[in-house]
Amino acid sequence: MRGIDRAAFAVAFADRLRHAGVQAGLTDVEDFVRALAANPPVSMSALYWTARISLVRRHADLAPFDRVFAAVFADAPSLPPPRSAAPPGGRDAVHVPVPADTDDRGPGGGLPWATLPPAVAEARESDAGLRLPERHPSALAVLADRPFEELDGAQVTLLGDALRAAVADWPTRRTRRHAVGPAGRRVALRPTIARARRTGWEPVEVVRERPVRRPRRVVLLCDVSESMRAQATAYLHLMRAFAVVADAEVFAFATTLTRLTVALRHTSAAAAVALASAAVTDRFGGTRIATNLRALLASHHGDAVRGAVVVIGSDGWDSDPPGELAAMMARLRRRAYRIVWLNPRAGAPGFVPRVAGMAAALPYCDRLLPAGTFRDLVDAARQLQSVTCTDGLKCPTLTPAPRIIA
Repeated sequence: MRGIDRAAFAVAFADRLRHAGVQAGLTDVEDFVRALAANPPVSMSALYWTARISLVRRHADLAPFDRVFAAVFADAPSLPPPRSAAPPGGRDAVHVPVPADTDDRGPGGGLPWATLPPAVAEARESDAGLRLPERHPSALAVLADRPFEELDGAQVTLLGDALRAAVADWPTRRTRRHAVGPAGRRVALRPTIARARRTGWEPVEVVRERPVRRPRRVVLLCDVSESMRAQATAYLHLMRAFAVVADAEVFAFATTLTRLTVALRHTSAAAAVALASAAVTDRFGGTRIATNLRALLASHHGDAVRGAVVVIGSDGWDSDPPGELAAMMARLRRRAYRIVWLNPRAGAPGFVPRVAGMAAALPYCDRLLPAGTFRDLVDAARQLQSVTCTDGLKCPTLTPAPRIIA
């Protein structure tokens, strides 16, 4: 029974039994499914007794059950011998066998059409046995572990929607601001005194306030140089997911730094990626990570890094000196809340950060995550949620979503 849908098998087998006159109801089918899950059959005899104990409730149903079981598993060796339809002492006066009315039955075999799986709806009386559905992986499961360079535009867009669903519930942090709320623990003095004017300056009605919660700020920097050509489009979809859901600031860099926040917030994913690609003029060129980090910290967007989770997607190849990159990473570390580095080659077996730029930046990173496939990107998005979730934060329940496993 390995690899077989037990529920579909039980429903289809019970449908054959009902056509033969055995009164196998929905409760019996549920008992059969639970029995198969609790004690998976390792032999034909074990399967026979599991099905008989779960589905047969009358002595008169033993003979029809044996016939159906033998017809379904005709090629199976050592089937149990058939049982008689009536007890040795005579006819069963309590459990009267009722023949099946197969002429007026619909294609469902007695089950409601809304609860009928396709395997049962198309099943017929034949010697070929039960027709069980073939289980195929979903489209996301097929593409989850495929390298980025093997994907076309439609597949990248599909997986981009999956990335957006993965960060749909972004954690929030408590700020220093307060707002009026009935569940607050702090007394709002000004609204309370203002309302006390109506009652002779007696604070009859106390107004309370609570802290304002806002999403943890995220800043993403994506390497779009020649060495990141295969991953550039996929990383843009990841940046768009954070720009739309978490109100993140996103930048692309090669030899210069380009802000893509406005372009990636477009309602259409294809249009957003096209606008972002057109905005980056030095795409697929060289890489200057230290220079671009210095430009970010010196610009008016440098305050966005303060207290934010900074995500850098790059393979670490840099034409700037490693010492300069280490100095910029040290400045960024003092200003940022967390630094997460996404490396497309970190998931390879036996990976060691031997590139000079990656080795210089690694001591200042909180986490180094692999990002070579879309499964890695979805896992990285969830890791970012766990990095953001600390004391004082309202964190979502981290459940596997989206489902990219069949």
